[in-house]
Amino acid sequence: MHLSNWLLFCSVALLVTFSPGPAVLLAISNAIAVGPRRAMISSMGNGFGLFIISGVAMAGMGVVLATSATAFMLLKLAGALYLVFLGIKQWRSKTSVVADAPVVQGAANPNSFWKLFRQGLTVALTNPKAILFFSALFPQFITPGEPVAIQFTVLTTSFVACAMLAHLFYANLARLLKTQLATPGRAKLFNRITGGAFVLLGLSLLRLRSKAA
Repeated sequence: MHLSNWLLFCSVALLVTFSPGPAVLLAISNAIAVGPRRAMISSMGNGFGLFIISGVAMAGMGVVLATSATAFMLLKLAGALYLVFLGIKQWRSKTSVVADAPVVQGAANPNSFWKLFRQGLTVALTNPKAILFFSALFPQFITPGEPVAIQFTVLTTSFVACAMLAHLFYANLARLLKTQLATPGRAKLFNRITGGAFVLLGLSLLRLRSKAA
């Protein structure tokens, strides 16, 4: 892969990953709730999901989703329902955005590593736009005649790195806003805004049209 092509790809990836979406919103929400460091756990799960999506796209699932209305609809519905679920959960949350409360010994930690990791992973895997995006974008930067798997790995790693950078930026921005959301009233307003945003993002997935539809 030519360096100029890779730099151009990174520019596009930065533009895409810094644009607000489900993963960015999840990073902001978790940063407010559990802090920027633990919020990056969900970003790690999201990055792992992106690697899976890249492999699926490379295997031709992008073509399937672009030509099969049923497959596209099922994945779209799953992603939409999960985002709506996150939104309702966030909307109903009564957590006040204050300093982290001590964890009771022996009690289950609701913000465990695997729970945060699964959140990011599920958001990535249930977003049909990601598969279609990889399927449409990656071929533009693939050099014919060179090993495709290696190029997909380089492009995916670069894209995930850009996504992690974007999530880190938004998570630290959320940390700066945390003191502004320390009161129960403002925390409730934040939960309502982010919860409503998750629901709207979920409903927006339902408006995606498959090429085969």
